[in-house]
Amino acid sequence: MSKPKGFEKPAGVRDYLPYAVERLRAIERSVLDCMSGWGYRQIMTPTMEYYDTVGVASSTSDQKLFKLLNNRGTTMVLRSDMTAPIARVVSSLLKEEPLPIRLSYHANVYRAIEEEAGRESEFFQTGVELVGDDSPEADAEVVALAVASLQAAGVSTFKIALGHVGFLNGLLEEAVPGDEEAREGLKQGLLRRDYVGYREALTKLNVSEAQKEELKGILRLRGGKEVCSEARGLSQSQLAQDSIDHLCKVWEALEDYGVAEHVLIDLTMIGDFSYYTGLIFEGYAAELGFPVCSGGRYNNLLQQFGRPVPATGFALKTNRILDGVDGIKAVQKLPVLVQYNAQGRKSALQEAARLRREGKVVVTQHVNAEGELRTVEETAGKYADVVSFVK
Repeated sequence: MSKPKGFEKPAGVRDYLPYAVERLRAIERSVLDCMSGWGYRQIMTPTMEYYDTVGVASSTSDQKLFKLLNNRGTTMVLRSDMTAPIARVVSSLLKEEPLPIRLSYHANVYRAIEEEAGRESEFFQTGVELVGDDSPEADAEVVALAVASLQAAGVSTFKIALGHVGFLNGLLEEAVPGDEEAREGLKQGLLRRDYVGYREALTKLNVSEAQKEELKGILRLRGGKEVCSEARGLSQSQLAQDSIDHLCKVWEALEDYGVAEHVLIDLTMIGDFSYYTGLIFEGYAAELGFPVCSGGRYNNLLQQFGRPVPATGFALKTNRILDGVDGIKAVQKLPVLVQYNAQGRKSALQEAARLRREGKVVVTQHVNAEGELRTVEETAGKYADVVSFVK
């Protein structure tokens, strides 16, 4: 393998030039301000964590974790999401904090990828975690906040799709009892959105035609509140029925929040079925064909850190919003240019300090004996004004 050139960087990472950074920070500030208005306090956690704690607890598959050894030979990981680190903090440093706990964050996370175009190993997430409330009201709050956060990020046209892990698990356990391999195969087809493959897998199942039709009926469960009644008629499983009841209560609360127009029910959604335990959701912007937001309920995670309490949350995929949505524009302040020579330096620097106290951006420039003064006309479009202290 040849040695990388001095200007090269690893696959999957990128440089953010000033204009992109200004937009990214504008999105971040707007979204975090929105979350703060809902009572969510910002938290920061280390970039690096122990593999045996946060790494193992993460929703990210082991193959996608960045692992490294410290000088004592202990395996570490670069954080692959913020949910597991926050679960660690809530279970330790915040263990005496009364529930529910509302936390927000903006952070870069890392996931190992195959070296192929368009895939990122480092990216930004802005999100929240609501810990200690298992009610439909808590799920509705998080979804409604996701709507408000997308709007704060400058995403004007979007839809959030709601699903429920329990409904699918209940239906599959009822229709394909005792065949875990078959159920996992069907789940994988739904996870990949491979509906042709899903239908083909159904034809190979050793179940009745009525049960196959029941499983095929999942693919029709997309739409508004009417999906709730359709789903109730599809399965008699208690788990499936309880899950639909919970989802319908969430929908009713979202109607009262006034955000139901941004939401639809999609019971083909499955998310990471080893991680989520209840409601799951994804947000899609009109400009993009992949999610800009995802989240859901994960009631089993915190017990891995010794505090068995329920939790739910979501994360905006800030990079995707930055790159693909023509939303928030960063307001770039043109600087004032203050020029001076040796004799005028003290007065010039005092004036620069005064202008900065007024909130102006100021660039200073020393002009030597042979230097040419820049006029406003010469610097039009680059500087807001030119102030000269050349004596």
